[in-house]
Amino acid sequence: MKYSLLLFIFLLNVTGIFAQQNLTAKQLSRNADSLYQAKDYKTAADIYGQAAEAADFKSQKASNMYNMACCFALAGDTANAFRVLQTAIMEGYDNKSQILQDDDLKSLRGLPLWELTMASLKDRPAPNSDPAKAKFVTEDIHRFWNAYDLALKYPAGDAKGIFKTYYFTPASVGMDDYMSLKVNSIDAFVTHILSQPKFYAAIRTNTYKVDGFKKDFKKSFRAFKKIYPAAVFPDVYFVIGALTSGGTVSEAGLLIGVNQIAQSDDTPMEELSFSQRTRMNKISYMPAIIAHELIHFQQNGMKSDTTTLYYCIKEGMADFIGELISGSNANPNLYAWAKGKEKLIWQRFQVDMFENRYANWIANGNQATPDNLPDQGYWIGYQICKAYYAQAADKKKAINDMLHIKDYKQFLQQSGWEKKLQDFR
Repeated sequence: MKYSLLLFIFLLNVTGIFAQQNLTAKQLSRNADSLYQAKDYKTAADIYGQAAEAADFKSQKASNMYNMACCFALAGDTANAFRVLQTAIMEGYDNKSQILQDDDLKSLRGLPLWELTMASLKDRPAPNSDPAKAKFVTEDIHRFWNAYDLALKYPAGDAKGIFKTYYFTPASVGMDDYMSLKVNSIDAFVTHILSQPKFYAAIRTNTYKVDGFKKDFKKSFRAFKKIYPAAVFPDVYFVIGALTSGGTVSEAGLLIGVNQIAQSDDTPMEELSFSQRTRMNKISYMPAIIAHELIHFQQNGMKSDTTTLYYCIKEGMADFIGELISGSNANPNLYAWAKGKEKLIWQRFQVDMFENRYANWIANGNQATPDNLPDQGYWIGYQICKAYYAQAADKKKAINDMLHIKDYKQFLQQSGWEKKLQDFR
């Protein structure tokens, strides 16, 4: 009986290790996160290491190495913690302020190697507060199409190597961050790109139109500076992704998935799933989407929360203030669809509002049907922020208040949105 139990445990461990080895870097990282939360730091360090080894993208690798170092430090293994932390820095992890403040690394501070390790890191430059100095980087779009044309000339089996050589290796820092955050792997990217030839042939011309919108981007940036003097203006990177995100932000700046914002009225959509179709935006929406992401970059003064209300206000605020500065909304189809359904949407939302169920309201394309569009949380947050702004005597103060919310329930009450809802039929 004793030997049978030991054999079972051995087989269970072997099976677990094998299963981990067949996961993507993102899946491994999520598993490691769970182990970290459970305070199994030694095992978490091992899985973060596997995630770093499996990672296709520089910042993905560096981030997992940093998390691995934190776990070693928490487990009391300071030698490995320093070794891995230094490797993470060599791989490109450069968030010095995070390293200096992170309680996970507390056991390393004061040790001889600490000062030496910190000396290898430079302070990041101060955030840019001049809208005229923001850069709009489109080189990754051109590199993509060069790689795409080459990939079509050779057997499909050569595509990964071609994209890796001509698109991923010379990528901008913004593109690397985008891929690390929003694309599982180069394999997943290539599979997606090659599966939709009609779609990609059709959007090519529109992806080249980004440069023509730069004057609109700059106009929005200047408008935001006027209503929020404390604004910072990061660089903006335009990339071709895998239809998993139209836009996100990182320390590098605003990261825009152009292929998700390149639709025209005649773009063939039959190769796309219904969920993918709901994520598509017309190229004419590009200025509004840049404005939306610019607002996200300013939201570090907001208190983090786990409620659905928090996430919806955060997204809806980006839509609302983005609309103020650009003159158009980033999600016009959603807002048109919601007309006449205001009370019904709010009634459903109240069930999830103070729970951690944002996945029912944001990035929920898997739940979408023609009668139930995804991302209704954006509409909810927009309405609350719009109501708050409308009742405010000092509009500049209202913008500042939004970007520094500490109590979301109180903000909802102060907005007067629920009272305003009575005006809808």
